[in-house]
Amino acid sequence: MSPRPLLLLGAGGLAREALATARTMPGDWAPIGALDDDPTQHGREIDGIPVLGGSELVHDHPEAAVLACMAGVRRPGSRARLVARLDLPVERWATLVHPAASVAAGTEIGPGTLLLAGVVVTAPQRIGAHVVAMPHVLLTHDDQVDDFVTLAGRATLAGSVHIGQSAYLGQGALVRENLKIGEFAVIGMGAVVLRDVPAGEIWVGSPARRLA
Repeated sequence: MSPRPLLLLGAGGLAREALATARTMPGDWAPIGALDDDPTQHGREIDGIPVLGGSELVHDHPEAAVLACMAGVRRPGSRARLVARLDLPVERWATLVHPAASVAAGTEIGPGTLLLAGVVVTAPQRIGAHVVAMPHVLLTHDDQVDDFVTLAGRATLAGSVHIGQSAYLGQGALVRENLKIGEFAVIGMGAVVLRDVPAGEIWVGSPARRLA
C-alpha cells in the first residue's frame, strides 16, 4: 500500500517536528507540503517541503491527511479554532506516533494527535483528539487527556490526572495524582501542581500558584 499524502497546518517549529516524525515512517506518510495563514510564509520551504499557501487549501487536496501543528502558549485554543473552521471529516485527520514513543497497548488515541519521540504512556488510557505531546512527556495510569491539550517536553502527570480541553502544560511541569487541570488553563514551565487548577487560569512556580 502506498504511503498517504500528508499536509501540515503551520510552518513553525512544531511542523518541523511533525515532519521529522512522519519521515521516520516512510511507508505510512508522504509529506507534500505545509499550509500557513501567514502570507509571509507562502513560497518558502521548511526542511524540504513547500509552504503551499493558506489553510483553506486543504480542500484542494482531498486525498491528503492533515495534521494541525500549532501549540502556542499565548493562544491555547488556536488549534481547536482552526480545526473547527476547516470542518474536515474525521478521517482526514492524521494521527502520528513517533516510533520512539512507548505507548501501552490498549491506549486510545484520538484523530489528529501527535506524540513525539520519548513520550511514555505507562498504562492503557484515553488521549483525546488533536493532542500534542512533545518529547519525553510521561503519562501514568488512569490519566485522562482531553481534546486539544498541549503537553510540552518532559511534562509529567501522576496517576488519575484529568487535563481539560485546550489546556497547556509547559516544559517540565509536574502534576500530582488525582488532580484536575481545567479547560484552557496554562501551567508554566517547571511548575509543580499540588492543587486543582480552575479553567482558564495561569499557574506558575513550585508549588504552583495562580498568576492570572
